[in-house]
Parts: sequence; structure tokens; C-alpha cells
Amino acid sequence: MIANDLHRFVSYCKKIQPQTQEDIKQFFEGVIVFPYDKELLLQAYLFLNIKNLFPDCCELLLFEKSPIADYTDLGKCDFVYLTLQGNLFLIETKFIDTEATGPTERKRRNKHRNKVFEQVITLKNRFSEYWDIKLNQLECGVFTTDAEVEWRGNGMNVITRSIAIDQLEKWRRSYRRIN
Repeated sequence: MIANDLHRFVSYCKKIQPQTQEDIKQFFEGVIVFPYDKELLLQAYLFLNIKNLFPDCCELLLFEKSPIADYTDLGKCDFVYLTLQGNLFLIETKFIDTEATGPTERKRRNKHRNKVFEQVITLKNRFSEYWDIKLNQLECGVFTTDAEVEWRGNGMNVITRSIAIDQLEKWRRSYRRIN
């Protein structure tokens, strides 16, 4: 049973994100064929493999939209899913270049690692305040190309998953042949 405030949010999502799951799947399959953006390719992988990565997610409610009316200055969430338990699952993605070397790149990677966690936790709090949804009804996840994030979520109550850049590219090439 979805709580009333959560139900109100789900109704709002259906208005501002009217595309069907099939429409979104077709969009992401297009990204695989023409991968013009690395972050979008990572998001395509997440969407098309959501059950393997975050098994409780059952329905995509929002993709790259602000969860707080049209206040994009308050942040937009990469993915908002409804879970099997009737909660919301917020997922932030980040393509982190793990192949680049040197001190500047190490610093940039660390900044990106920290930022993706900060984003999802900030969004969780804003969701809770704006929609009057209890914090225990909001779950968070982070999906990146950097296995270094795996342990970072433990103390923050954030579920982390990653895929190596070479594995992402291998998946992209094989997906095109299979489908």
C-alpha cells in the first residue's frame, strides 16, 4: 500500500514523465547504437539491467527530471524508481574516467566520487521535505564506472553499484548484436 503523500508524488510523475517504459527502452537502445554521450550510455546500461543491479526497483517514475515541481535549480534526479515495497529509490549515475592517469585525474575522480553521493543524499532530503515523504520511504543508490565507490555507500545508507568502462563498452557491442 502506497502512503498518501507517496501516491501524490507518483501521480505527479505520471503527468510530467508520460512516456511508457517501452518508449524509454527504445530511447536507451538508440543511445547504445549511437553512444554520443558516455553518461547516457551508463544510464542506458542501468535502465536495461535495473533488475540485476537494483532488484527492488520495479517502475521508472522519473528520468533526468526535477522531483520538485520544475525547480531544476534544486537539482534533478537521474532516476526515480518505485520499489516492490512501495518506496521510492533515487539513483544518481556518474561516468568516472578511471582510465586517465596523473595527479589531476586522481583529484577529479575523487571529486566526482564525493559529488555523486552528495547529490543523492541532498535529493533524498529535498524529496522528504517537499513531498512530505518519510525518510524511511526513500532509498538511495549510486551507479558509476568506478569500483572505488563500492565501499563509500556503507556508512551513508546508499547502495552502490559499478561497471568497469571496458565492460560497459563490451556490453554495448554485444547488445547491438543480440537485439
